[in-house]
Amino acid sequence: MVKIVGIVGSPRNDGNTSFLVKKALKAAESVGVDTEFINIGSMDLQPCIACDICKSTGECAIYDDMQSIIEKIFIADGIIIGSPVYFGSMTSQTKMFMDRTRPLRTDFKLKDKIGGAITVGGARNGGQETTCAAIHHFMLIHDMVVVGDGEPMAHYGGTGKGGAKGETENDKFGVDSSVNLGKRIAEMAKRINP
Repeated sequence: MVKIVGIVGSPRNDGNTSFLVKKALKAAESVGVDTEFINIGSMDLQPCIACDICKSTGECAIYDDMQSIIEKIFIADGIIIGSPVYFGSMTSQTKMFMDRTRPLRTDFKLKDKIGGAITVGGARNGGQETTCAAIHHFMLIHDMVVVGDGEPMAHYGGTGKGGAKGETENDKFGVDSSVNLGKRIAEMAKRINP
């Protein structure tokens, strides 16, 4: 069965970004796919140290929780990456996760997986689109297929507004765009992997 993995790079375990990614995953399930939620903010992840061992072995030399995440996204058909907006871009946790996927770029192991972004900023125009674009760039470099939230909105992906915990629950646009993104990723993943 088609599987979609939602990855959240927030230091908060149950914050606004987690809320929207969970909404997207629930919407993906309504299309008939399996889902899994991963919050890397509560995991043991170390930064890439540029040792280049992965270039020769295909595996990272750092042994932490990243190995289990790599296994999960390697077998997934779709990946949603969610990040709060920090100074117009992603969190350090999200970036660290991305940098550590370098072993998967060997032979383009994420090629043709469907990917999308969900971001949450403290204000409506608080950097959500620039953060989505940064996540999209990561996906394109892995040769993934990037989708937005589709019609009727057809934007970058899920973009929520919320500073305080729970505030995003009242952001209809953020919820709707995230739900639409989850459905779109599931639909596209099912088309590629019938």
